[in-house]
Amino acid sequence: MNSGQLVDRSQFIGSAAIDRTWAWGDSRGAGVRVCVIDSGVTPDHPEVGPLLGGAYTVQRVAPDGAGSGAGSGVGSPGEYRMVPDLEGDAAGHGTACAAIIHRVAPEAALASVRILGPGLGGDGNALLAALRWAVAERFQVINLSLSSRKEDFKAMLHDIADEAYFSRVAIVAAAHNSPVRSFPWTFPSVISVGSHESEDTERLEVSSDPPVEFFAAGVKIEVPWTNGLSSRLSGNSFAAPHVSGFVARLLGKHPNLPVSEIKHVLAALSDNFFVDTDDLAEGAGHDAIGE
Repeated sequence: MNSGQLVDRSQFIGSAAIDRTWAWGDSRGAGVRVCVIDSGVTPDHPEVGPLLGGAYTVQRVAPDGAGSGAGSGVGSPGEYRMVPDLEGDAAGHGTACAAIIHRVAPEAALASVRILGPGLGGDGNALLAALRWAVAERFQVINLSLSSRKEDFKAMLHDIADEAYFSRVAIVAAAHNSPVRSFPWTFPSVISVGSHESEDTERLEVSSDPPVEFFAAGVKIEVPWTNGLSSRLSGNSFAAPHVSGFVARLLGKHPNLPVSEIKHVLAALSDNFFVDTDDLAEGAGHDAIGE
């Protein structure tokens, strides 16, 4: 399914009581911790504010001895550790995503984990280490505006995503901008996001054709960039933080919702539903029991 298409409400179970007033009302995400795993965040950027959750980066630890060392290889947690990030944003991408979350949920406590370099390239093991850490730290929301195409990492990313799901940690993952297989956005345990073309940043669309589950604003979004500049950028990377902000709002009002219920609420709030009037007409006839 593409963004902008209408979805028959009968395909989703939703309560009329679930509207945006019920879902988040005037919540601004207070009390919710959001971790942005990306290229880092510029410290105290005026469009982000202080990183109340801290700023970290993943550091590779050299294996012992001359050999490969214990714990070496794909997915080995022993070779990586979390350390304070003293450099900030390497590319602008992470600051842009953090700024979008801050706009949507300005009272959420943001944290940054830098795993991407200046060219937005990164190490899959660093992604695994960052995700493991963020889940263990029980951030309520993890924003991943990135993915890995390497099959070697698929199983381990899947296990971490499942652990997050059962730990009530919502991973909001951007779908790849190209029609390729990548992870973890394709996993059902995460909240996967693509872009719609509406300028309305509050607009949320649900998809009836997974693995993309939701669409949010991601076209020509004005974001802060490097060297104090701003830019208008497009991509699923910038749709995902809108949804991360919505989830932070929701958890600010309903802090104990599991990820399954978060998905249910987001679907119920979507703006692209229509009601099949033919089904309504048939339903009216079926109510006349005993005629």
